[in-house]
Amino acid sequence: MTIRFDNRVALVTGAGNGLGRSHALGLAARGAKVVVNDLGGARDGSGTSSDAARAVVEEITSTGGEAIANGANVADFDQVQDMVKQTLDTWGRIDILVNNAGILRDKTFVKMEMQDFAQVMNVHVMGSVHCTKAVWGVMREQTYGRIAMTSSSSGLYGNFGQANYGAAKMALVGLMNTLHLEGQKYNIHVNTLAPCAATRMTEDVIPEKALSLLTPEAVTAGLLYLVSEEAPSRTILDAGAGTYACTRVLETKGKYFKPQDQTPENIAAHWEEISDPAGQNEPTQGADQTMKMLANAAKDHGISLG
Repeated sequence: MTIRFDNRVALVTGAGNGLGRSHALGLAARGAKVVVNDLGGARDGSGTSSDAARAVVEEITSTGGEAIANGANVADFDQVQDMVKQTLDTWGRIDILVNNAGILRDKTFVKMEMQDFAQVMNVHVMGSVHCTKAVWGVMREQTYGRIAMTSSSSGLYGNFGQANYGAAKMALVGLMNTLHLEGQKYNIHVNTLAPCAATRMTEDVIPEKALSLLTPEAVTAGLLYLVSEEAPSRTILDAGAGTYACTRVLETKGKYFKPQDQTPENIAAHWEEISDPAGQNEPTQGADQTMKMLANAAKDHGISLG
């Protein structure tokens, strides 16, 4: 099976450099019409320039593809809505959204200014919310949509000096989980990419010899699958240096305590059993956890949940 995007329209944020540029070029090479969105700011989000986005558009159109540039700030919902209007005016539909735009303002938590925390959250989380909200109605009406969030190992597992970035990146997993449920009957699939690549975001933290292995194109291969017609939904795909893996949130079987035994001392005494991975599973919505816990309690109290 060859994955193609002919007659599909894709919107890629932060597409002037790095991963976003690679994603835009990869989609265009396989037939998609691409909106190349980039504010043109520095790595910390300062400044603006449309040069990078226009350069990517030129790369696409010079090889026969179709693309337009847009400099909307994803943190500004009005600008995002204008970008979506431009896309619809140009091509009449939006099939794919790649939420890739982001900034870094790294510092240890004790030294971090709250403005730096808020701005990182605003660009990564609210930027993804704004873009998704702006295309959601369009995708519902056409009963087709593929949306990719961009998370990070910093959010999934933590990274020293990135409390703001890690919090933002984990928030996008929660956004994916709920949008997956709400988009199911409209054929809207929502996934999350957790990339590892050599970009201006990582150039200061990865040894130079290793950077050549972390090509953006290797990550883009994973992204193209996540937004394809046959894509899964509610999946976290980790991609870097040619390795692809899935991250899952698992819950242990746990242990039920009768009301008189529900004390912190009993939790401490039975911690090994509570945290035992044997029998763990992957809940697919919040109600799964609720029903498991209610079932244990109802059985003890002789209550039927049927």
